[in-house]
Amino acid sequence: MPNPHRQEKLGELITAELSDLLRTRVKDPRVGFASITHVDVSGDLRHAKIYVSVMGTPEEQEETMKGLRNANGFLRHELAQRLTLRYMPELNFRLDTSIEEGSRILGLINQVEREDKEKAAQAMAHQEAGNEAQ
Repeated sequence: MPNPHRQEKLGELITAELSDLLRTRVKDPRVGFASITHVDVSGDLRHAKIYVSVMGTPEEQEETMKGLRNANGFLRHELAQRLTLRYMPELNFRLDTSIEEGSRILGLINQVEREDKEKAAQAMAHQEAGNEAQ
């Protein structure tokens, strides 16, 4: 039976160690401004989905993901050196676009608020003009 607490703790450990490895050991020029946002570890602790947020254009994001997939063996070996586990999980890197989507949604909300304020101001001015005409 999977232990969700153990999965969560292992995910946090992998997040911290991978972040450090990306910052200090990965020398691939394709790996740009990448940060680990979340790690999901399977119930049997054999597989880990690593969600990576990448700053840049879609082309730069794709190149970074290719660089990470290429460095998969190196990163897995380095994690095995740092973590004491019976089995080192297989690493599966996935692009995390939630930050971009959140920013886009926030921009849309701000745009709607501005439009509502403009409509309210126009309605107020129209109402005042109607009162002065009487």
